[in-house]
Amino acid sequence: MAHDRDRDESLHGGIADLDAVGNLLQLEPLARRVLPPEVFAYIAGGACDERTVADARASYDRLALRPRVLVDVARRDRATTVLGMPLANPFLVAPTAMHALVHRRAELATAAAAREAGSIMVLSTLSTTPVEAVAAAAGGALWFQLYVYRDRGATAELLARVQQAGARALVVTVDAPMLGLRERDRAHGVSLPPGFRAPNVRADGESPAEALGTYFASLVDPSLSWRDLAWLRAQTELPIVLKGVLRADDAARAVAEGVAGVVVSTHGGRQLDGAIATIDALPEIAEAVAERAAVLLDGGIRRGTDVIKALARGADAVLLGRPVLWGLALGGQRGVAKVFALLERELDVAMALCGCARLDDIDASLVR
Repeated sequence: MAHDRDRDESLHGGIADLDAVGNLLQLEPLARRVLPPEVFAYIAGGACDERTVADARASYDRLALRPRVLVDVARRDRATTVLGMPLANPFLVAPTAMHALVHRRAELATAAAAREAGSIMVLSTLSTTPVEAVAAAAGGALWFQLYVYRDRGATAELLARVQQAGARALVVTVDAPMLGLRERDRAHGVSLPPGFRAPNVRADGESPAEALGTYFASLVDPSLSWRDLAWLRAQTELPIVLKGVLRADDAARAVAEGVAGVVVSTHGGRQLDGAIATIDALPEIAEAVAERAAVLLDGGIRRGTDVIKALARGADAVLLGRPVLWGLALGGQRGVAKVFALLERELDVAMALCGCARLDDIDASLVR
């Protein structure tokens, strides 16, 4: 049985009954009980005082919903498309590193759950599973998150692998010219389990797990700038999405430079502490993009009403980061499936109670 397999392949025991979990906010304290302190700290932590991490949630509480009444919501349609790819619900899996820290099946379990839920997985460069294997598990519903290396030849080789594997879009992280000051990381320390490497950093998988952060920082090119987008477009036929955009002028320039989309993101609060919350940055970015490219958002999504607020303020879809890892830690593929199921149910109820039968009915008038 899948339940037994997930429990057997869990690194840290998981929990016996995922059915008792009622919402995404309950996942984190449960995961904290089963994960080693250093692993939990690595996933939960942010930069410096972690104000941006905290504000990611608080920012949604500052927004109130204004529901419509006497609308026929007997049937609700949550389906949408992003960059031409169908989604059963307007949420994707955000790129997060090193799933092998929490479950033996790692990114394979996450990709399989996303596929079954009718979603898309955005695979991190720092995946502990090769992109080729994850693409097979995802069944084509895969995007790839890229850090541009100082070694452009190595970057080009990775892009060729990604495209050959069948990824459908390239998500280029632009808010990490260097790593943020992640004080909780430094206080606890984290390393990969024995035998695990980062096979998408180098094709031979020889990156040193004991100093992965330092090694990776030595690879990433801090000189990356707008002039490099033309080089990237020449290396791949995939649509390019820029992740880490928080300003309208940057979003407008991205569209002018030919990108297919932007992700409004603070990198989970792990880069610049004190950065604006993504839901607060979203409206001006959506206005600047003006439907000429996809607008996605991550950071703090925990409730179906959060999704409503993000779509009302201009997002086409949202990405889920930490909740996916908590679900993976607690129940492998079944745990990630639980994350999708919980959010899907909440979004469905929220749409009905807001008087929205379709996603197109969600507009700015719903939020104050």
